[in-house]
Amino acid sequence: MAKKRIVIVGGGVAGVTAALFLGRLGVEVTLLERQETLVSGPPFCHLHAGGNLYREIDDAQCLTLLRQSIDFARLYPFVVDRRPTVIAVPTEDPGRASALLSRLELLREAYARMAAEDPARALLGEPSEYFRLFERSEMEALARREPVERPQSAEEWMIPVARHLDLERVQYPLIQVREYGLNLFRLGAGAGLALEAMPDVTILRGTRLVDASWGEEGFRLRCEGEFCGELEAEYLINAAGFRTGEIDDLLEVREKRMVEFKAAYTSRWKGRETLWPELIVHGERGTPRGMGQFTPYPAGYVQLHGMTPEITLYPDGLVASTETSSQPRLPEHFLEKIERGWSDTERDERTRRAIEHLARYLPDFSEAEVGGPPLFGAQQIPGEDPTLRVAEVAFPLPRYARCEIVKVSSAIDMAREILQDLVRQGLIDGIVAEAPGQMPRIDIPPQALSRRAREIAVSRGYPVEMADLCVGGGH
Repeated sequence: MAKKRIVIVGGGVAGVTAALFLGRLGVEVTLLERQETLVSGPPFCHLHAGGNLYREIDDAQCLTLLRQSIDFARLYPFVVDRRPTVIAVPTEDPGRASALLSRLELLREAYARMAAEDPARALLGEPSEYFRLFERSEMEALARREPVERPQSAEEWMIPVARHLDLERVQYPLIQVREYGLNLFRLGAGAGLALEAMPDVTILRGTRLVDASWGEEGFRLRCEGEFCGELEAEYLINAAGFRTGEIDDLLEVREKRMVEFKAAYTSRWKGRETLWPELIVHGERGTPRGMGQFTPYPAGYVQLHGMTPEITLYPDGLVASTETSSQPRLPEHFLEKIERGWSDTERDERTRRAIEHLARYLPDFSEAEVGGPPLFGAQQIPGEDPTLRVAEVAFPLPRYARCEIVKVSSAIDMAREILQDLVRQGLIDGIVAEAPGQMPRIDIPPQALSRRAREIAVSRGYPVEMADLCVGGGH
């Protein structure tokens, strides 16, 4: 019997994760990617193992993010930067630091249950150490200590924060939580190497879908680019990221969704190459005092978010679908950035603003410089709620899966749901459904992974050091 062909449109996190799950099942998988490298969409840098960056979402979403993040770290251990996150609430913020504690207790209990049920999920360390509180007296004592080269304890990780944070400007306690970093260059590298080794997976880079029609037997697709021609597919997975609505429009499927353009900025703090935790300074999104995010990389590079219209957000950056199209239309200047890159002037202006935004709390950080291009992209958000952080997949037509993950950790739930639908459609054997917890094992030589990640970073114009981990967890 001929192999069933599954076509995946989009080689971002959703597309490569689906391909990894399917490529080992004896079906023919063809992955279409517009760019020359995989995982080139909106930036991600944080393992949301509890959703502690988001005060505005409910506990249910936080618990889902915790579970999904642990699964994501199991599948992709080589992208996890095992350094903690520190959360601070400014003194001028209307929220209280103490208001975060009940949620943290809830998350710690949920993580303890997960780890007890399956020790392989204890990827965030001992549950009792999921978070740690620091009062001002402890920070003042730590500020008198010298940083250590390889922090081992919660206290050692806090030393650089204690030495550089303006302790007058934040509420207490400060919170250190086991939400780790993620490296997008290593994910693109590892997924690419793993998929290239799968005999039933074909990756068509530099290729875009321009036409699609659906019938009872499947799909007829037409492509342009490095592969130019027609494909037939028994099953179609739309993982096209912010262009998801374009595929819906080709298939005459109408769906409400939003797209939001956001950017993070690359800085370098020369002479400050001590290992840092990630630092989050909470704030009211969309105001001049929006959340600040300080994400460390090796060699003094720091990725910066400032959730203000002058830094990460844009006043015209959130757009919605219409009655006549499922594809929200971004203004042309965003598409120009996505397709051709940034002007030096705007890059430098917004990076300087991001540095100044964090320097309000880290005064010495005002010394930092522009370190490279922004990390940026357009994020799709299904429905009409811009605060949504947990979403996976929908099946608006038979044999058609539309992936709309908001956070990368949702990709594994998405892939499992697609497996279940393939069973329902009779395209794969039902035995797959009996092992929903099974995940692909990605076994890649560390040197090959590092080399490919560095090649991807350099090809996109980023410092080569940003392809490395500060603290490794997997290979």
